[in-house]
Amino acid sequence: MINVTPVILCGGSGTRLWPLSRTGFPKQFLCLTGKESLFQQAATRLSNLRKTNLQVAPPIIVTGEDHRFLVTEQLREIGVELGAALLEPVGRNTAPALTLAALAAAQADADPVLVVTPADQTIVHEAAFSAAIQQAAKQAADGAIVILGVTPNKPETGYGYIQISQTDAATGPCAVRRFVEKPDASTAQAYLNEGGYYWNAGMFVLKASVWLEALAQFRPDILQATKTAWSKCSPDNPFTRPGKAEFAAIPSESVDYAVMEHCPGSSFPIQMVPLEAGWSDLGAWDAVWHVLPKDEEGNAHLGDVLTTDSKNTLVHATSRLVSLVGVENLIVVETPDAVLVADKARSQDVKHIVTQLQKSKRQENGLHRKVHRPWGWYDSIDEGGRFKVKRIQVKPKASLSLQKHHHRAEHWIVVTGTAEITNGDKVLTLTENQSTYIPLGEVHRLANPGSIPLEIIEVQSGSYLGEDDIVRIEDDYGRNGLIG
Repeated sequence: MINVTPVILCGGSGTRLWPLSRTGFPKQFLCLTGKESLFQQAATRLSNLRKTNLQVAPPIIVTGEDHRFLVTEQLREIGVELGAALLEPVGRNTAPALTLAALAAAQADADPVLVVTPADQTIVHEAAFSAAIQQAAKQAADGAIVILGVTPNKPETGYGYIQISQTDAATGPCAVRRFVEKPDASTAQAYLNEGGYYWNAGMFVLKASVWLEALAQFRPDILQATKTAWSKCSPDNPFTRPGKAEFAAIPSESVDYAVMEHCPGSSFPIQMVPLEAGWSDLGAWDAVWHVLPKDEEGNAHLGDVLTTDSKNTLVHATSRLVSLVGVENLIVVETPDAVLVADKARSQDVKHIVTQLQKSKRQENGLHRKVHRPWGWYDSIDEGGRFKVKRIQVKPKASLSLQKHHHRAEHWIVVTGTAEITNGDKVLTLTENQSTYIPLGEVHRLANPGSIPLEIIEVQSGSYLGEDDIVRIEDDYGRNGLIG
């Protein structure tokens, strides 16, 4: 059997799917096409390769420091074992990310075949995906670099293309002739007319050693810099952090630019396996509309939505009723703190709104009103000049950090469950409808000793109510000195 190690590249912020996708809770962790997030779908697909003739190890996840608890929690929810979580201190694109994974995989296994996939794609036909991966793994085990190419069904200008050495439709592995950049509309149509062109889905299958050898030939600077960062790594089970300063010094480059585009005609044979599995990268809201079920008027609606005389619309309602009257080709995305209304044909331009949010340093770029934490979540439901009201849920057996605040006092009211509260030198147990007051500057902690979720209402009052007014004294999640 072929030993396979899945690698899920879990970076990126999905700016074109704002306001649902934000830097603190990006696209890959959202449930856009079902009950599982895109990341969970990717992990499940790769885990299901165990049903084939492949020997599949637990996945290596490459993600950012801020998303480490989202990764572990979402894997726990679907029952997928984590192989390793490699935490990038800063984003340096996919080539360094894959190099980290190859170094980690080679350390755990002699030389596994890596199945590398982004975390933010959707596949409709899993059996076709599994069959393509089996074909690719067989070629990779013999030393080839294999890329999955999606059979195009329209002249798409948002993807790069792979040209193969034949113009008739490929049914199995075939040689890659060249990679081409995202084309304009007329060039994309010419590719479809000519044949032999496939969309580049960013999924690769190759041995860890082959990737490292190819990188040594084409971009030795990236390889050496990543090895230096890896040599400074610090384990924090289940997380591994490369050296921060060393990783930041790595040149930022994609897998395609660093290696893949140099492979045709080189000493590193590169092949393509066709993928006809209902693939989409869900890069913008119009792509989400395409994959969702629609009514007879072409409307795709999620949440509490009412429409009359409207066609070809996408509505994603999160927290309230959204209604449409007499409109066509609109995208409406409602969240508790932001609403997007866009022409479906202009959905790629949502990124310009995100740019404005970044420039003005608005919090709607980074965090939702409801913020997930490793212990649960909080929802800031009201706020004024000197007060803030939060709804807080704590998972069973979880606790917040032992902490204090310089600028605010807090009043806690238990709504459901049982709360164990450290308040100065006292430890209290409170149940439904009971409350306590945390004076300004008092050391305190909230914990849930029970077997059901704990919910409280927190009323903050004071001169400054920002999340950075937290002095952590102890923390179960290694966040001492960190905000959040």
